[in-house]
Amino acid sequence: MTLSGTDPLALAHDLLRARVSDNRHDRSEDPDRPETVQAMQIALHVPKADPPRRTDLLAASARAVVAVCLDERVATDSDWREGLTGWYDHLIRKVARRARNKAWLDAQAVPGVTVDVGGAQARAFVPSPVADIPPAVRKLQIQGTELPQDEPGAVDPRVPTILVDRGLRMTTGKAAAQVGHASMLLAASRDLDWVRAWAEKGFELDVREVASGEFSGYAGTPGVVAVRDAGFTEVAPDSLTVLAFAGQ
Repeated sequence: MTLSGTDPLALAHDLLRARVSDNRHDRSEDPDRPETVQAMQIALHVPKADPPRRTDLLAASARAVVAVCLDERVATDSDWREGLTGWYDHLIRKVARRARNKAWLDAQAVPGVTVDVGGAQARAFVPSPVADIPPAVRKLQIQGTELPQDEPGAVDPRVPTILVDRGLRMTTGKAAAQVGHASMLLAASRDLDWVRAWAEKGFELDVREVASGEFSGYAGTPGVVAVRDAGFTEVAPDSLTVLAFAGQ
């Protein structure tokens, strides 16, 4: 169903802002009702012969997630819209998976958005109940995404940026899910004009993994969006994992 007469980006942004907050305790799920356990799957393209830089892959993941949330198909495709709505209304889980070769190509047929950053590619898919993941995505391995740390340069305060607490030693897959959460929360925190300008640039952003001391220095700064993890994997519940700011 198409919602005629509606600005697609405005509708998607309104839906995101109305349904999502930075407090995970605003949402819940019921293990006895499988349809409430929802997740966005993220495919990380990690070829064996020529793997991407970790920083670029994290940036691609962050951009892909917010692109799915603000895609014009929120207005034109009821399945896309309902997939997001069901996910927004429950715990906003994300699962990063490794893809390569034919499996990566097959995954492109599943509804979602692929983003390339410096040759690093990630595809975020329309969320679904974890009991109903499309087969081409379900077959992708959750293990095997790990990439070494790299040094992309200092934080540029002029550019939308997501900071990752390096001291938590999150795997690439875990960090990819966290920066994806930050990008959508950043969009939810900004007005439509800012988001429209950001969308026109393909949701361009930087990701920087920084030492815990530097990370803490940004926490609490006005306008900074914080992500606290639910603690299902790798880090303790309510750990402050990533921060996002809009730039100047």
